Amino acid sequence: MSDAFIVCSNLSFSWPDDTPVFSELSFTVPGGRTGLVAPNGAGKSTLLRLIAGELTPSGGSVTVDGVLGYLPQTLPLVGDVTVAEVLGVAERIAALHAIEAGDASEEHFATIGDDWDIEERTRAELDRLGLGELTLDRRLHTLSGGQVVSLGLAAQLLRRPDVLLLDEPTNNLDLEARHKLYDVLSEWTGCLLLVSHDRELLDRMDRIAELDRGEIRWYGGNFTAYTEAVQAAREVAESNIRNAEQEVKREKREMQQARERADRRASNASRNLKNAGLPKIFAGTMKRGAQEAAGKARETHSARVGQAQARLDEAGRALREEDRIVVDLPDTTVPAGRTVFTGKGMRARFDDREVFAGDGADLVIRGPERIALTGPNGAGKSTLLRLIDGDLEPAGGEIRRADGRIAYLSQRLDLLDLDRTVAENFAAYAPSLPDAQRMNLLARFLFRGARVHLPVGVLSGGERLRATLACVLCADPAPQLLLLDEPTNNLDLVSVAQLESALSAYQGAFVVVSHDERFLAEIGVQRWLRLADGQLWEIAAPDRG
Repeated sequence: MSDAFIVCSNLSFSWPDDTPVFSELSFTVPGGRTGLVAPNGAGKSTLLRLIAGELTPSGGSVTVDGVLGYLPQTLPLVGDVTVAEVLGVAERIAALHAIEAGDASEEHFATIGDDWDIEERTRAELDRLGLGELTLDRRLHTLSGGQVVSLGLAAQLLRRPDVLLLDEPTNNLDLEARHKLYDVLSEWTGCLLLVSHDRELLDRMDRIAELDRGEIRWYGGNFTAYTEAVQAAREVAESNIRNAEQEVKREKREMQQARERADRRASNASRNLKNAGLPKIFAGTMKRGAQEAAGKARETHSARVGQAQARLDEAGRALREEDRIVVDLPDTTVPAGRTVFTGKGMRARFDDREVFAGDGADLVIRGPERIALTGPNGAGKSTLLRLIDGDLEPAGGEIRRADGRIAYLSQRLDLLDLDRTVAENFAAYAPSLPDAQRMNLLARFLFRGARVHLPVGVLSGGERLRATLACVLCADPAPQLLLLDEPTNNLDLVSVAQLESALSAYQGAFVVVSHDERFLAEIGVQRWLRLADGQLWEIAAPDRG
């Protein structure tokens, strides 16, 4: 199959309710690292499941050359299995230990096969992914979500696959685990097809495949090169639209001018014929000739207008729909010298354990500071946000909050009433605004027309985030301190860009928990904090060079 590791030919798939996802989709994935991008709901995960054989296409075929490894977005793992069982090495390692203990049963040799180095390879793979401290008999339910994801990847790598499919592999990974994953994939020599909204990871790809309206477009280079190519294409499309619009106007103007000239000629000819005293039959022939000539001219100009309109429509189809949130939020302004929050010796308990060690945690937030709160999963970052917000009472220490609203966006995005519409939720947060102003603000958050009247419960993850941001940022009173807990989790790249737009307009202070370094750079973080081993301290901004 030469360099073609994955071949999809005329691939079609529909859900059981006959909702189509793909129709006669054909593409080839070569060796190297390929990032697959598209908005949520476009079918990225479905495509990976079709390639992996988890779903059966309704038409066409999928061919994979070599051993396939597949890490889905949601891992089908139960809680009582051991690390060795998850990795698929438990039987071989048990057989190896039995032989080492003197049991030379033929069954043990058959179980091991050629994998005499399986234990060493397993430990090496765990070390590469930052799981070196795990024992092979540890139970899955004792691991964090990020450790489970890394363990799932280790299981696939131990199979020595030729083709590796990864669906959002950095979800739930903290910063250290993400960098371990980046290093492992940078050394990958087979065929990798990866779905991710992690721009740092996508920048390590050899090419980008864009799934758009049921078709695959290919872009050489990493994600940065892809975005530059998309922006250049957008600028060309916008220029073509402007030119086509001018052409349509020109053709319509010329058609109108031609019609007016024909009407004047017809009127003059009628008067001239009458004055010339020509016979009626001759006058009628000349009149019909003039009408036919005018009709042909109208047809010619109409055809030219139609052609110009077709070129305009084609230019419009080439323009990508990439709405961005553009909003002014002056009411969120915080003076530079104002102390928004002070916490001294803060203590908290979670799951019957002390979150902060020693004398507790200290934190002061002044003015419109933009703060990133980092640290490993399970360190207590969400607990600290809940202390700042007042959602959690401290077990000790002193906390002072300035007058003014604090808004807390948890990972669950559970602030809004799911049964009420976007407009109804917005009215509850900003009751003093006139209806027309509320509709205008919602439009700036990209809720227009009928979507304003949809229940929040039916919105996508990105839409629900935008609805929550609209309600929180435009609330009465406006928030002067904003707390965000992993806001980019499960958002597609378009939604992340929209979130960045909204936060760029926010003029108050915020604290954001995120492991997405690119996102933190885009929203202008000025101060970096790290929480680990019960200690909270200030750190230098990471070097992204």
